Amino acid sequence: MGAEDTGGSTASDGSTADESRCRLCGLSTPATPITAPDVEGEFCCRGCLEVQRSLGDLEEAEAEAVREAIDDDGTTTPDDADAGESAFFSVEGMHCTTCEAFLEGRAGAEDGVHTVEASYATDTVRVQYDPDTVDEERLPELLSGYGYTAGRREDGRPREDTSETAKFLVGGGLFGMMVMMWYALFLYPTYFGYRPLADFGGYDGLYVLANIWLMTTFVLFYTGWPILRGAVVSLRAGVPNMDLLVALAACSAYAYSTLAMGLGRTDLYFDVTVAIILVVTGGNYYESKIKQRAVGRLSELTEQAIEDARLASSGETVPVDEVAPGDRLLVRPGERVPLDGEVREGSAAVDESLITGESKPVSKRPGDPVAGGTTVTDAPLVVAVDDTATSTLDRLVELLWEIQSSTPGIQRLADRLATVFVPLVILVAAAVAGWTLVSGGGVTAAMLLGLTVLIVSCPCALGLATPLAIAAGIRTATDRGIIVTAEAVFEDASDIGTVVLDKTGTLTEGSMSVVSVHASAPEDVLARAAAVESLSEHPIAAAIVDHAGKGEPNRPGGTAADGASDAEKTATDGGSMAVDPGEFDRTPRGVSAPIEGAQTVVGHPDLLRERGLTIDDDQNALIADARADGDVPVAVGWDGRTRGIIVVGDTPRTEWREAVGTLSRERSVVVLTGDEGAAADRFRTVEGVSEVFAGVPPEAKAETIRRLRTRGPVAMVGDGSNDAPALAAADLGIALGSGTQLASDAADAVIVDDDLRSVADTFRIAEGTNGRIKQNLGWAFLYNGLAIPMAALGLLNPLLAAVAMAASSTLVVANSSRSLGPFETDG
Repeated sequence: MGAEDTGGSTASDGSTADESRCRLCGLSTPATPITAPDVEGEFCCRGCLEVQRSLGDLEEAEAEAVREAIDDDGTTTPDDADAGESAFFSVEGMHCTTCEAFLEGRAGAEDGVHTVEASYATDTVRVQYDPDTVDEERLPELLSGYGYTAGRREDGRPREDTSETAKFLVGGGLFGMMVMMWYALFLYPTYFGYRPLADFGGYDGLYVLANIWLMTTFVLFYTGWPILRGAVVSLRAGVPNMDLLVALAACSAYAYSTLAMGLGRTDLYFDVTVAIILVVTGGNYYESKIKQRAVGRLSELTEQAIEDARLASSGETVPVDEVAPGDRLLVRPGERVPLDGEVREGSAAVDESLITGESKPVSKRPGDPVAGGTTVTDAPLVVAVDDTATSTLDRLVELLWEIQSSTPGIQRLADRLATVFVPLVILVAAAVAGWTLVSGGGVTAAMLLGLTVLIVSCPCALGLATPLAIAAGIRTATDRGIIVTAEAVFEDASDIGTVVLDKTGTLTEGSMSVVSVHASAPEDVLARAAAVESLSEHPIAAAIVDHAGKGEPNRPGGTAADGASDAEKTATDGGSMAVDPGEFDRTPRGVSAPIEGAQTVVGHPDLLRERGLTIDDDQNALIADARADGDVPVAVGWDGRTRGIIVVGDTPRTEWREAVGTLSRERSVVVLTGDEGAAADRFRTVEGVSEVFAGVPPEAKAETIRRLRTRGPVAMVGDGSNDAPALAAADLGIALGSGTQLASDAADAVIVDDDLRSVADTFRIAEGTNGRIKQNLGWAFLYNGLAIPMAALGLLNPLLAAVAMAASSTLVVANSSRSLGPFETDG
């Protein structure tokens, strides 16, 4: 069903403007739409109908709530989604949410640009524009400058260059240590009444101060360049941020000290400038390391995008862009279908796992639809391109890019308060300095008081509170086989009320394998089946071949691909059951070949009946039981009767029941799958599973998540490429490490060890880290609440203010560096 056109839009209430479209997901409905008397509308499949029945349309109030929730996450789309064209660009140099506002305002001011959506979390900008007015080649220029570098998405996203930050930090650290060493030797002793080691009235003193000034200048304008740039950007964007406050404090201390040095004074605060720049740059380095995990390239599916197609009429290879609706394309075994269409000639098993995530291949015959991006496995097909001449694979990639690029970066609490905090601190500093001047305190005293307020309120503790706590949480998660790729995990996990589990690859192993072999002589049946199947490229054939290579007929095997070469040796290198390729026969429902003088048939039980092979009552019962369990029964027979039944299936994970039980203690668990019938029904009666939505097509998974969000925050756990839009649409996405790169890119956390039980650990670690963040921010606000009034009252000087600021930051670092204990990770 993946081949239907998905170009139509679905309204926010779930309905569609065209009655030929599915009410839930917007796919084209079949000639006889799926309907039910108790459910309004027409649907493309039974799965969409069941989702509609359970969740219904979004009422206007609920739809508005979801829109607001999505808007809060940044998942917005233009009112006129079809106006113009959309282009995605990767941008290097974004380091705060102010960058989003700056880039959106700068590019949005260009004529012909409709909307601009920047995402700090993914370093991506989505631009919707009028191609008749704006040349796409010019768009990167609009997004570049002021330290930003934009490039086309298909050219590859520039990586977050933490080495650049490290270079600034190392260079500044070297000169910063020299400044502090010279302060400790020559200036700090004089502050405590000791005799100076250098004569500051002569050449020696001038030499010392000149070197301190020179090294501080390097630290401020080289190491501090990203901060200074951020301050300029915040002013241009009209959104004051923490960079502005840091820059003001550092530059004020530098300017005052430079002036004081010129006047022959020794109460210089270059050390304050150095401390501020290095502490904040160090925090930014931590944050950039974290962000490097958060930004992911949609490498797998983007690389799988098909650029060429082979015309059936001439065999000529042409670019996909030149293929027109109705053209007939030849797709050979092992190749991907370039565009959505309909089979016109040939029959073959088509692997749709990259699109649907489901492991079972689907037989395609003339008249059946095929989706662009799926793989033909065992026989050539001639496909007529449909009216849209598009690919389901490309649409899935585009959908994920739209969801991720329109989601802004995590706004830390400090950044959300910056628009108030920064102007307030500047106002307090100016007021204190002005009052000192008015009251006759003198220009020097006024400058020192104002500088002290700026320094003591320098938000290093605020800036470090979140990234350092998150770094500790990431370290703990990594130790437990969990990679956190987005900071949203730590903010959103505690609010999650529903966990949605995809079936294939999440609750199951995700690959076909032999479950059991039922025969009076299982070794002989398995050996004959493997010999015949060794010449087939069907995934079920590969599973049988692989299992035979293990030599254990009654134990489930591993992945299908690993043993293929061994079986082919059995078939072609003169083994006792060698098959002559010239006598091998392939049909849509099975294969056959003579072995030791007997025609051996392997495949669907109906195929054996058609060939005149009998199936006894016990074997029919085994076939029925296998289908009831959601598995595939493969019959093997020769000499007039069926000799055995090989059961092939996607085996449930051994730990899935335990994982579901743990998750269901605090949250409701929903199972979502594209499978129907027994393969899905086996989960309905499991304790801990609240609901099962079966037969849900890939395009409807994200819509199902959105409707579930009307009940409250939702987490999605999946592994397939088709899960990626749903992972991105959920409040929290968790991908299993065995899944596709696209699923990992869309997720907020990836479980590397592929253990489903780690999903519960993810929630516990996230909740513990969130608690640590609150502790850090609580201390940071308490510190500022006490320190700023003390500085305003003249109870602190700039040096003490710098020491207090450093102590506050050190406390935050120490608290963040503690490992999360069992009590904390339990939430």
